[in-house]
Amino acid sequence: MSIQIKKVSTKKEMNDFISLPRYLYKNYEQYVPDMDTDIRNFFRPKTNKSLQYAEVQPFVAYKDTTCVGRITAIISHKSNSTWNKKITRFTHFEFIDDKNVSRALIDAVEQWGKSFGMTELQGPMGITDFDKEGMLIEDFELQGCFMEFWNPPYYKEHMLSMGFGKAADWLQIRFQVPDEIPKRFMRVAEYSKQEFGVHIIHKTKKEVYKDYGKKVFDLLNEAYTPLYGFAPFSPEQANDILHTFLPLVDMDMVSIVEDNKGQLVGIAVTCRDFSDGIKKSEGKLFPFGWFHLLKALKFGHQTKAQLMIIGVKPEMQGMGVNATIFAHLIPVFKEKGIKWCETNPQLDTNIRELSQWKPLNPQTVKRRRCWSREIR
Repeated sequence: MSIQIKKVSTKKEMNDFISLPRYLYKNYEQYVPDMDTDIRNFFRPKTNKSLQYAEVQPFVAYKDTTCVGRITAIISHKSNSTWNKKITRFTHFEFIDDKNVSRALIDAVEQWGKSFGMTELQGPMGITDFDKEGMLIEDFELQGCFMEFWNPPYYKEHMLSMGFGKAADWLQIRFQVPDEIPKRFMRVAEYSKQEFGVHIIHKTKKEVYKDYGKKVFDLLNEAYTPLYGFAPFSPEQANDILHTFLPLVDMDMVSIVEDNKGQLVGIAVTCRDFSDGIKKSEGKLFPFGWFHLLKALKFGHQTKAQLMIIGVKPEMQGMGVNATIFAHLIPVFKEKGIKWCETNPQLDTNIRELSQWKPLNPQTVKRRRCWSREIR
């Protein structure tokens, strides 16, 4: 049976692109779908300001009339300029367990990237660090999350067979919320308070939308500069991200840290994990998906929290800001019935970031990989 690769150009092809993972993963309870609207909005310049700085092209694979694979090719001009690279990224890479299908999709991305003069393939990576990134290569049995990719074990074998190697790995940290704030955090947070006037402040969503959000993204641009593939967020991108994620956030579960000069030096954004609501919605807002999401966000009893963002001003890293964040969040988690927390993916080479969790007796889970190889 022949395989046909098509650039997505029709409504039907986009519908096939969006619905494919639900067909592929219908028997995997670990899978948490994307919202259909989020995928459509990724390709719309009006709703994704990052497209000002990138070329994107989605592809779908068919056997006869059945959709059996998908992939999105990306050239992030901003990232390539920042890192002096000629990289074609790929994301939304999903396929049946047929190496002819996965290879045909990669070949399509490779030829597309070559037409722009690119010399390397890399992925899964999005346009920005707020896009999902990394292919799961361990702990497939663990529950996925709305902020990360989930895939079956056979994906890794396909990548190796096509000559891809490791470009970067991310790990996630999982910990139980302790009954009391660890003494080390209390001691270091107190030191930071005495030495630098570090303290927690509270902001409303209205204040964040109005002007404080700019401070947050200025901080993230500083803190994330050394991270793999990172490119600074523009004001337009920051505004997009705020309007996408802030409605999901309970401001009680946000730690904003300033010093004695009123300068923002650290931030952590957590939220109650509402993946169960997304699973029940099957990625669709209508007719009843909105109800499941609202119920999960406002009235859910999920005991897991997701750490969406953590960032510390570079000159204040190692100065007790992280301890101040945890000393604030742990009582909040206890009050809200949160029993355990899982972080966003963190680079396995970021030893300082990974070591900060030690007082919480953490587990290291869900290794995921960015693969790379030269364009042939």
